[in-house]
Parts: sequence; C-alpha cells; structure tokens
Amino acid sequence: MSFADFKKRSQSSIDELTKKIEETNKKESYTDDRFWRPELDKSSNGYAVIRFLPAPEGEDLPFAKYYSHGFQGKGGWFIENCPTTLGQKCPVCESNSELWNSGVEKDKDIARNRKRRMHYVSNILIVSDPANPQNEGKTFLYKYGKRIFDKINESMNPEFEDEDAINPFDFWNGANFKLKVRKVAGFINYDKSEFESTSALLDGDDDKLEELWKNQYSLLEFTNVSNFKSYDDLKTKRDTVLGADIRQTVSDSVSTAETIEDSNTTESDNTSSNEDTDALSYFEKLANE
Repeated sequence: MSFADFKKRSQSSIDELTKKIEETNKKESYTDDRFWRPELDKSSNGYAVIRFLPAPEGEDLPFAKYYSHGFQGKGGWFIENCPTTLGQKCPVCESNSELWNSGVEKDKDIARNRKRRMHYVSNILIVSDPANPQNEGKTFLYKYGKRIFDKINESMNPEFEDEDAINPFDFWNGANFKLKVRKVAGFINYDKSEFESTSALLDGDDDKLEELWKNQYSLLEFTNVSNFKSYDDLKTKRDTVLGADIRQTVSDSVSTAETIEDSNTTESDNTSSNEDTDALSYFEKLANE
C-alpha cells in the first residue's frame, strides 16, 4: 500500500474503527438459539401458549430425557451430562451415594446439592408469546422438567373417569398448553399451567403440518453417547473441581447450577430468566474448555 492510499484510507478509518468497537461491545450470548424459554417479568411471572409437537421424522419419541449434574467447587464448575442417562456408571452419583449413606445430615445436604437433575426436550410451536410476539408461529426446542412432564402425563392418563385422555403431542387431536409461570415462596412454580381443549393444529391443514413435521429438530442428539464424557474423564473433572475431599463445598452465594438455571427448573434468586440462562450457558462453556 502506498502512502497516498494509506492517507486516503485514514480519512474513512474512523467509521471503520467505530463499527469494530460497536461489534466488540455487543453482549456475547452463549445460548442455543434453537431453544425457546418464557420471558419472565420482574416478579418472575410469565405466560405463553405453546403446542408440543410429535416425534420428528424418523424418530420414535416426541421428547428426549436426560440427566445432568451442575455444581461449583473450589476448583471451578462441574456441569456435565450424567451417564446414568445411558445406563452407565457415574462418579458423581457414586460419591453422592457415599455422602448420603454416611449418616451425617450435612453430607446429605451436599449430596442433594450435587444430585442429578432430570431434563426433557421437545419440539414446540409457539402459539402465543405476548412478551416476544415475533416468536409466534415458529418452531423451537423446549427444555422442561418433571413438573411440566407430569402435566403431560396427567393429560394422557387422567385421574378421573369424566376426563378424556389426550395425546398432547398429536397434530390433529392434541391440545395447546397454557404455560403459566409464577414465583411462589421464592421458587418458580407451574401449578396453574394447563392444557386447553383438543384442537387440530394449523386448522388441520395437512400440507402445512407435513412441512412443520419435516422441519422439526432432531431429539436424538440429547441422548447420543457423544454428548457424554467417559467415566474416567468425569472422575478427573470431579476431582479437579472438588479436590481430594468430596465434602468440599464453597460458600459462594451461587454454588449450584440450579440457582442460575433457566426458568424450567427451580430458581432461588431474583435475576431475570434470560440472564440466568445466559450465565449457565457461559459456565457450561467454561466447564468444557
């Protein structure tokens, strides 16, 4: 580059520099854009209407189920999928059993803090999302816990004779799910969530339903062996995080991933759902480096 070209370029360099500064100042997100989560207000309340979708093309189940551990030790974070999902041994579960069977109540508290946590993942269609209307009509993955799965199971196996069983994942005879999120006694609560009456999705238009079905996300990755570290690798990671003493704990106010996990599990702080999820994703990234 000649000096004359350099001089000419310098006249526009301030615009280029300003643009680069703006790019570097953008908040980096570690969340997976395939996933949807309800946006909660300052009171940790939220509302949306979603439709659980059937099993993707070529797959047998409309949901994936897996376990994970998330806790902090003096050596950092342990955030990993639990191999018991695949019927394999887990070093964290083994140390938790040792703590639980010690007969010491404090040991039981530590085991509870590090217990495996159950997750479900399904494809959903957003019917109504007042907080983010741009999501309506789009397909996302949705991660949820036992409370919402119990609602699904109850709809398929009603308790009383005057209630009809439904398959909430069905295109034609399923039902929209009204997701109602509240904060009760400091914890996220889904008790008021409920299924609507049965209805055909997209007015039963088979062409639209077929297109929707073929564009769903695969669920097989969440239970694929490639997403689970070996027993030896997990044991090394556990020992690095906890050190030689499995009773080691941290006094940090955020000592478990549960306290910063997304709104589909228990929350015990006052931070927003989106910030919590972004934080957990960041810690997952650090834990895997």
